[in-house]
Amino acid sequence: MANTYSQLYVQIVFAVKGRQNLISNKWKDELYKYITGIVANENQKLIAINGMPDHIHILIGIKPNKALSDLVRDIKANSSRFINEKRWINVKFEWQSGFGAFTYSHSHLANVINYIQHQEEHHQTKTFKEEYIGFLKAFEIDYKNEYVFEELK
Repeated sequence: MANTYSQLYVQIVFAVKGRQNLISNKWKDELYKYITGIVANENQKLIAINGMPDHIHILIGIKPNKALSDLVRDIKANSSRFINEKRWINVKFEWQSGFGAFTYSHSHLANVINYIQHQEEHHQTKTFKEEYIGFLKAFEIDYKNEYVFEELK
């Protein structure tokens, strides 16, 4: 895209299916490196990544030639396949369907990066569900509570 200039920053948030605590500290760094490679292979820029055993936050700089939903689909499909091929857990790993995407200006990046890097501290006082609903409310996104999280059956 000649003569196209953009500055688009998006924090992507998604959960393990059923919000199970399946992402282990033993292998999360390897998973994050793999996801970084997926984003790089899509010619996008991963700025920060971190999460908890039941969810993940990814801050990216996205170019306008890539649909965000396609990028997230590729991240989720390839990373779940990677986890399953590594046999890090005894069940089939899946991400929950859907995701949250929240945009930021360049001037807010330092705060967002700090927030992502300190997930463990944030979740000492707040559950993932509380955090996620907080994002939806802060960004004034209409939602139906019964569709926000898939529960295990």
